Amino acid sequence: MIKTIKTHLKPLLAACMAMGLTTAAAQTHTLRLGHGIAQEHPLGQGALRFAEILEKNSGGKLAMKVFPATQLGSEGQMIGAVRGGVQDLVITSTAPVATQIKEYLLFDLPFLLETDAEADALLDGPIGQKLLDLAESREMVGLCYWENGFRQVTNSKREVKSLEDLSGLKLRTMQNPVYIDAFKALGANAIPMPFTELYTAMETRAIDAQENPVAIIHSNKFYEVQKYLTLTNHAYAPYVVLMSRKTWNKLGEDEQKAMKQSCQEARDYQRALSRDMTAELLELLKKEGLTLSTLSPSETQRLREQIQPIIGKYTNEIGPELVEQAQRQLQQMRASSGGKS
Repeated sequence: MIKTIKTHLKPLLAACMAMGLTTAAAQTHTLRLGHGIAQEHPLGQGALRFAEILEKNSGGKLAMKVFPATQLGSEGQMIGAVRGGVQDLVITSTAPVATQIKEYLLFDLPFLLETDAEADALLDGPIGQKLLDLAESREMVGLCYWENGFRQVTNSKREVKSLEDLSGLKLRTMQNPVYIDAFKALGANAIPMPFTELYTAMETRAIDAQENPVAIIHSNKFYEVQKYLTLTNHAYAPYVVLMSRKTWNKLGEDEQKAMKQSCQEARDYQRALSRDMTAELLELLKKEGLTLSTLSPSETQRLREQIQPIIGKYTNEIGPELVEQAQRQLQQMRASSGGKS
């Protein structure tokens, strides 16, 4: 009798186990995250870590599939897909977001930020949160900011150590009005161009110069077509992690909390990796043949003075109150740290 019961129970138990596995699989919500950078870049590594952390923090309820290197389209295309609910998440530089939310131009103001600590304080504080909240007006949820880094100038013509050395250089900028106007004011021939066309344009000498953070310069092998690198630190470039509001609204409260917490944990990892790699990559770029230069404090001040009209112009567009709030916070930081924030 017992043997007969066991015989009948076996298929029942097997069916229950299969049902349990199916239910568990159904409870896992897989999200699609896209970004535009190579996987070996700090952003690419941070995105993979984000996926690991999210699965752990959500207790396995949320998984994430990462699509690097513009596999899902350009940054602008991915932002549009996230707004439409076709794509769940995008990690993008803030510049294309500024075409839809003008306040994001704040991050493009030249020489606004001087140190990593200042960047972290501004992005992770009330001002950064205010801009994240504005994403809701575009059917997105702003989760947190990651790091692209301070932007530097490379060129194939000459060593840039003064304001005059920039004069006449055909310099590619992002398709962003602040960058275009700023480099025109500095005497360069600013040429807006999609990033995907940049390497070929430098290789064919259609342009002489470009500006990007060190990790971008290295990972895209710009040293093959450029000869000089100048550490201008003319702007700090953040990434922003944006989620489709349509996807967000499908999540439970605990899952939403896990999303934000995981974004912040991955942010801390990604920023640390970016800063560690930047120091290492500068040495590698020198070994690859790039001549490395820095601007003296007096030359940096000359550049600052030259672009003041541009800062004034875009302050009015961004909103004077927001810009003044950011500048006031940074001035307080510098004062409290003796000018070394």
